[in-house]
Amino acid sequence: MHKLVALLPMKGHSERVPNKNIRDFCGRPLFHWVLETLHLCPYVSRVIIDTDSEAIAENALKHFDRVQIVSRPPELCGDHVSMNLIISHDLTQAKSEEHFLQTHSTNPLLTVDTISKAIEAYFAGQDVYDSLFAATRLQTRLYWQDGRPVNHNPLELIRTQDLEPLYEENSNFYLFSRTSFHQSGEKRIGLKPSMFEVDKLESVDIDELHDFTLAEMLCRLKNEKLIPR
Repeated sequence: MHKLVALLPMKGHSERVPNKNIRDFCGRPLFHWVLETLHLCPYVSRVIIDTDSEAIAENALKHFDRVQIVSRPPELCGDHVSMNLIISHDLTQAKSEEHFLQTHSTNPLLTVDTISKAIEAYFAGQDVYDSLFAATRLQTRLYWQDGRPVNHNPLELIRTQDLEPLYEENSNFYLFSRTSFHQSGEKRIGLKPSMFEVDKLESVDIDELHDFTLAEMLCRLKNEKLIPR
């Protein structure tokens, strides 16, 4: 069985949702949800948590095993630091491994099944692709800011389900190798990436406070089995 290391970067400070990563989410700190999912995935050997927060580090070590804490250096702290720079630093802390999955604590609805299938697709496609990223299907009429249509002809009003789909990079997860990361110029999306479609209900990413509210509602509905898991 192929194994890889999961990278879970987390800041202590959050600009739009205060204390987002450790904020209570359906009775547990937000980051516990994705961290537990990663621990349950048979392909994940351990999780590297890159953080500038002692509270996050202590909490993670208290509640989970197979966790490695990486203290984020001052030059990589702040709201405008590229995630690729953080990943580059993390790879120096995992020198013996080749394959990685990077995700976020802000994706609490991701399931073990989805992550496992994405990892299987990543390894199965190694002869063709060098990386994989999660995406959400968009099959609706889209426009540029100036009103020009992106993916349809307004004079031919065809059904939205008949439009050629576009795909949004949803930030749920990225799979890549150490080799592809370096060959692409230190980027998590390599030179020959493939996409892995994630269901819209599962792919909610918490960026704003309304995202947090929506994700909690969906989580409760899933736990009450009112929507599919």
